[in-house]
Amino acid sequence: MGEVKVIRVEESILADNDRTADAIREQMRRQKTFFLNVMSGPGSGKTTTLITLINRLKDSMRIGVMDVDIESTEDAQRVADRTGVPALQIHNGGLCHIDADMVSRTLAAYDTKAFDLLILENIGNLVCPAEFDTGAHRNIMILSVPEGDDKPLKYPLMFQVCDAVLINKTDTLPYFDFDMQLAKERIRALNPRAEIFPVSARTGEGFEALIQWLEQSMQAI
Repeated sequence: MGEVKVIRVEESILADNDRTADAIREQMRRQKTFFLNVMSGPGSGKTTTLITLINRLKDSMRIGVMDVDIESTEDAQRVADRTGVPALQIHNGGLCHIDADMVSRTLAAYDTKAFDLLILENIGNLVCPAEFDTGAHRNIMILSVPEGDDKPLKYPLMFQVCDAVLINKTDTLPYFDFDMQLAKERIRALNPRAEIFPVSARTGEGFEALIQWLEQSMQAI
């Protein structure tokens, strides 16, 4: 009878990533820079939402943005052009995520001490980004009305790892079969602690409550 060798892997394969993420959080805390990770699927209005948010905050705090994409610089350029805040483009080599090591190497080239708020606009994907701790103090994900209220059922991890969920494009509710109450119930079933903010990046609806939550979160680190 052949011999079978058993190898026990007691530590998570993401343990190295998690240690780096913890170090990033502590670094940002010491220099008093709040680090926010923003995730969503493609077409949710992530960049437009950030532009609206930044333009409401930039007179009261120093803000920097890191934008992740496979190749283009379009989103980072849009943020810089429409807000005037510094934006850094990260090309992640075709991967579907950015991890803590990539963030750490990027931070080494970015004077983050100059910011009160540093925003990471993660790559548009509802699966991979949720699996990697980036070192952010808070995670936000954006679900848009046209995507449908079933997304929490299809991509549960994304909703489970977030501190806040923005339901964007509320101005389109009359045109789509989207049940707001059902969407909230599905999100809360996965993550009872998540704050939920219905917003419209186009009209500005709902941003007051989101900004209040963000300011309170910044004070808590």
